[in-house]
Amino acid sequence: MLPEKLANCRRDPDLSRDFQVFVKPAGPACNLGCIYCYYSGKAAPPQNGAPLLMDDGLLEAIIVQQIAASTDEIIRFSWHGGEPTLAGLDFYRRAIDLQRRHKPAGRIIRNGLQTNGVLLDDSWGRFLAEAEFSIGLSLDGPAGFHDRLRRFRDGRPTHDRALRGFEILKRHGVATDILCVVHADNAGHPSDVYGFFKSIGAAFISFLPLVERRADAARGVSPESVSAAVWGSFLRAVFDEWLAGDIGRIKVQIFEEAARTAFGQEHSLCLFRPVCGGSPVVERNGDFYPCDHFVRPELRLGNIRETSLADLIDSPAQQSFGLAKAGTLPRICRACPVLAMCNGECPKNRFLMSSEGEAGLNYLCAGYKDFFSHCRPFVEAVASEWRRGNPQGPASALESAGRASAKSGSPRIPGRRNKKS
Repeated sequence: MLPEKLANCRRDPDLSRDFQVFVKPAGPACNLGCIYCYYSGKAAPPQNGAPLLMDDGLLEAIIVQQIAASTDEIIRFSWHGGEPTLAGLDFYRRAIDLQRRHKPAGRIIRNGLQTNGVLLDDSWGRFLAEAEFSIGLSLDGPAGFHDRLRRFRDGRPTHDRALRGFEILKRHGVATDILCVVHADNAGHPSDVYGFFKSIGAAFISFLPLVERRADAARGVSPESVSAAVWGSFLRAVFDEWLAGDIGRIKVQIFEEAARTAFGQEHSLCLFRPVCGGSPVVERNGDFYPCDHFVRPELRLGNIRETSLADLIDSPAQQSFGLAKAGTLPRICRACPVLAMCNGECPKNRFLMSSEGEAGLNYLCAGYKDFFSHCRPFVEAVASEWRRGNPQGPASALESAGRASAKSGSPRIPGRRNKKS
């Protein structure tokens, strides 16, 4: 949709639409050469060494269209890459100005940005704090683990720069979620990884399992990929440490996702929802794709210069993409006792055959089942606390159940049998 047509974008007050668009202002351009990057090469390479950036007309179009498409009181913008800070600080200043100009009365706009952190300085810190951004910062634990796979293109390590970025964000009071990729090197050291994050004062942590499919490899995945068994063990170990003393102090996303089932709440992460498709991508040229992990020429569904964002989100192709997640779930998954916590996870990882010969089993299935079974008694205790009418809400129910577990001398619920690795 061209800028002169923006006035035709209007919110439908009777429609409910749940989505989070990943906007790529610099496309796949990045200043790092991380070994496990899945987005590198997804679009045309930079010209003359400078990244191709989203132009101002398209920036205004995505802002106006996303406001029009959003049906919640809070309108959320997610800036991704590649490395989105390559767009420059002035780009985001213009974005905030446009958001304020087009924001309807009574609505709230929130911004999130995912970054490797190496370009951050105090100017960035001040701006992000003033504009109330939430940041996802990539950090894979201590330097020895982080620098093995996250380096500059010339091979130099990046840990010191990323950690400096985190300290800048913390100093300016910017809400920051640590995004830790769990790979073959750090997965066997859960206490070291989690302990490091505690030592730097991380309050929000997301653990992201590395799965790189390689048909020619012995395990069907890259050597850097975490195995299902080790992934499950990693989560169990961190969960037990978190449960013993960090409830209410540190938020670990996958633990919160598991606990959501205690309150009958829908998962906030698309990978654990029964149906996906709510996290599409808009590239720097306006091209629309169904998912960050499915940016391929044959899956391009349109361009927001020609078709509105709302129409692309509501299109039969996008809806079919999302529904396929539930429709292709193997029978063994549908009968799984922890299905509500997992729902088959991300379709990109569902490339194994089940024991019954059905396609579509998740590569990490055994690990997720191990972990979710391990934390299930705690989740059931949280649900019990909630049903008893805990007046302080879900957070208090979590802490109350955690205290009961700690008093038992075990990170599990009293009277329950602990499952051993």
